[in-house]
Amino acid sequence: MTWVLGVDSGGSGLRVALAEASEHGSTAPVAAREPLASREPVRTGASGIESAHLLGQLLPMARELLGRAGGVEVSAVAIGAAGMATLGDDLRAELPAALESSLGVRRLALAADAVTAYAGALGQRPGAVVAAGTGMIALGTDLTDWRRADGWGHLLGDCGGGAWIGRAGLEAAMRAYDGRRGGSTALLERAEAVFGPAAGLPGRLYPRSDRPAVLASFAPEVARCAGDGDPVARTILRNAARQIVEAAAAVCPPESDGACEVALTGGLFKMGNALLTPTGEEFAGQLPYTRPVPAVGDPLAGALLIASALATESLRLPHHPKLLRVVAEQDKGSG
Repeated sequence: MTWVLGVDSGGSGLRVALAEASEHGSTAPVAAREPLASREPVRTGASGIESAHLLGQLLPMARELLGRAGGVEVSAVAIGAAGMATLGDDLRAELPAALESSLGVRRLALAADAVTAYAGALGQRPGAVVAAGTGMIALGTDLTDWRRADGWGHLLGDCGGGAWIGRAGLEAAMRAYDGRRGGSTALLERAEAVFGPAAGLPGRLYPRSDRPAVLASFAPEVARCAGDGDPVARTILRNAARQIVEAAAAVCPPESDGACEVALTGGLFKMGNALLTPTGEEFAGQLPYTRPVPAVGDPLAGALLIASALATESLRLPHHPKLLRVVAEQDKGSG
């Protein structure tokens, strides 16, 4: 048996799973054991994502999984991490040697979480994926290169994501509090029910280091008000849907002429029809020839698929120095 390890590091913590590699690497292997998880997100410091903190969580969980499986050895590891593309220099510098020393790993893939989300949703075929939770990023490929749109964080982008929706909802609440046009008394009532008196909201929100997550926590309230018929909340979700589909349009492989498969993945789409209905309508208007398809698996499944493909020398997703860096035994010297 050839065993592989998949790792998913995101805003809610770290998950690790062990699986037997799929023979052809075209579909995600079935995890041999239930994944282990930590609820502590990996820290980000001055040098980016902290490799020491990630390893401090990953290695004990990996050893426990390997021990439960009878002390098997791992042929390949794939790590998908939020922020890998822009904040992953420390991971790319430290993890290859650290994992080889501690686990004997000679084949390693370091991927942005959007890449593992893509692999989990579509596998190794051309298309596009929109991954939306607190943030929002779209990624597409024709299997020769990657096309990316957004994913720039809550200050510069993530348009249509959870933090974007929540912030728009809270702005509408504050407009209602002030008596300005564009306000929503329904959203004001929900904001005060969740956060307390509106006048104190800036003091409770601005000092928070987890502002994106706090903003995103209000997105379901926007969806609830939209479902109850509030026109302002409905407009916010319509605008979010437009942003999501615009990002998808930007990353569909150009030679597909719009006829590419597009999958939606991430917790944001669990809000239900309040968002899914306008998103479907936007797809019909902006990208009428795309083929919306369900996401087959999540980012952890995508990490396992990439590790399996790496172990069986069947990885077809394009390598990229920031989005998907592969370190194999024969090329560790060159990266």
